[in-house]
Amino acid sequence: MNGRDSGDRTFLGIAIPYSTESRHCLLSLPTFTVLHMYRLYRYGQMGKKKSFSRNLSIFSSSFSLSHYLNIPRPSPFLIYTQPLIKSVCFDMASSLRIGTSVLRSSLAGKPVVHSAALNGLRCYSTSKAKTLKETFADKLPGEIEKVKKLRKEHGNKVIGELTLDQAYGGARGVKCLVWEGSVLDSEEGIRFRGYTIPECQKLLPKAPGGEEPLPEGLFWLLLTGEIPSEQQVRALSAEWAARSDLPKFIEELIDRCPSTLHPMAQFSLAVTALEHESAFAKAYAKGINKKDYWNYTFEDSMDLIAKLPTIAAKIYRNVFRDGKVAPIQKDKDYSYNLANQLGYGNNNDFVELMRLYLTIHSDHEGGNVSAHTTHLVGSALSSPMLSLSAGLNGLAGPLHGLANQEVLNWLTKMKAAIGNDLSDQAIKDYLWSTLNAGQVVPGYGHAVLRKTDPRYVSQREFALRKLPDDPMFKLVSQVYKIAPGVLTEHGKTKNPFPNVDAHSGVLLQYYGLTEANYYTVLFGVSRALGVLPQLIIDRALGAPIERPKSFSTEAYAKLVGAKL
Repeated sequence: MNGRDSGDRTFLGIAIPYSTESRHCLLSLPTFTVLHMYRLYRYGQMGKKKSFSRNLSIFSSSFSLSHYLNIPRPSPFLIYTQPLIKSVCFDMASSLRIGTSVLRSSLAGKPVVHSAALNGLRCYSTSKAKTLKETFADKLPGEIEKVKKLRKEHGNKVIGELTLDQAYGGARGVKCLVWEGSVLDSEEGIRFRGYTIPECQKLLPKAPGGEEPLPEGLFWLLLTGEIPSEQQVRALSAEWAARSDLPKFIEELIDRCPSTLHPMAQFSLAVTALEHESAFAKAYAKGINKKDYWNYTFEDSMDLIAKLPTIAAKIYRNVFRDGKVAPIQKDKDYSYNLANQLGYGNNNDFVELMRLYLTIHSDHEGGNVSAHTTHLVGSALSSPMLSLSAGLNGLAGPLHGLANQEVLNWLTKMKAAIGNDLSDQAIKDYLWSTLNAGQVVPGYGHAVLRKTDPRYVSQREFALRKLPDDPMFKLVSQVYKIAPGVLTEHGKTKNPFPNVDAHSGVLLQYYGLTEANYYTVLFGVSRALGVLPQLIIDRALGAPIERPKSFSTEAYAKLVGAKL
């Protein structure tokens, strides 16, 4: 512990980390207080609910429940014990039959007095780092005012034109959605809150010894617009781990699904069923102020994200393995836990791949099917569970999230056809055979991009470091070299360059995750990290229900003066 000679002391039977050099307790005050109260509770000295709540409010200092997950100093002990604190609190609440809302209210109470028994203890303060929720709440008034000012001063300004082709062509390029998290430039690629993927890889906190950004950091960035500190990211990892337990009925629901049911259908089903746990739905049914919508949406989103790795892993283990799923490790990050539950936690490179994968697949503007669907359903004040489930159903479509599966299938067929001949001519001939058969080259082209997708580039750079001699990676590299020229010559695509789907399947297959029809589930876990921040923002800004105008073909003809 920072070079100190440390050991354990006991307090009411609890082993407490103790520095023998500085002779003081290494626990934060809230942590020590909770443990102290826990022992009192166990010895039967705090058996009454009212007394428990009052004392918890007195002792808890001015921190909300999520503050217990903050890491005040870079201490391995504190990093490990923060998730325990929440578990201890809820164990006490559950055993004493105290409602969760009462517990949260008590933990959020401001201090009235500190126990004299704790005077003189030199305990670390946790007051320096703000939680994600507090950071967002602090920024919210300014964001609301900014939007009000923009609409008041420029609300009647024209921001674009609409052609008949756009109406019939999937609304391509129509400027009509508000999406704060990311903006996609046709030449530059995606920017997350103004940061490119290389910048995010450089600036976002990483796991100890890791090279790739932690997706927890990206989630923080998408919601707040700020790069979080390492301490804040570790706190978020711990909070998600603490919220990760699945209700028993969800586990049973997944277990009852036939193995022949597509993994994405199972995934969507489980997420929909979590509606039973929705804080937003329950609060709305009782009646809440519109200004509080975002608060419950935030809580649901945090709970939902926390549970997705276990849901995704349980589906994978049921369909493709022995059905056994490792428990969430409370001291590990989100990507590690997902990799470990899938069965690959002992492979550090695969864990790093998950960190990269979850980060770059999270968000890609608001107009894609999964993002727009989540936003659309959420605009009806459906819960985050129902909204995300709808988005996942869109993601499952062959033209959206299933594309990486199709790429891998296409590459596998190519490998079987050309064998080990990776010459330029062999690749070119196979590309032309695909196009001449009236098929598309999967993984190439994009509705907006006009250059190589930077998400593809980040995966390629990962492969060059980790698996440069893999035969399938070499095939992907050759296709990358030849395909743009062939597609340009073919003349039927505006973007002949690879997108994110052209590479991800090959990386997953290399590490042993070969079940291609499962890949979209991982995409879905990642996409939740991008669409749910916007859902929280939507409710915070009071976004209305979405209701564009539609016309029939006859009405459009009349509108443009055409005779049919």
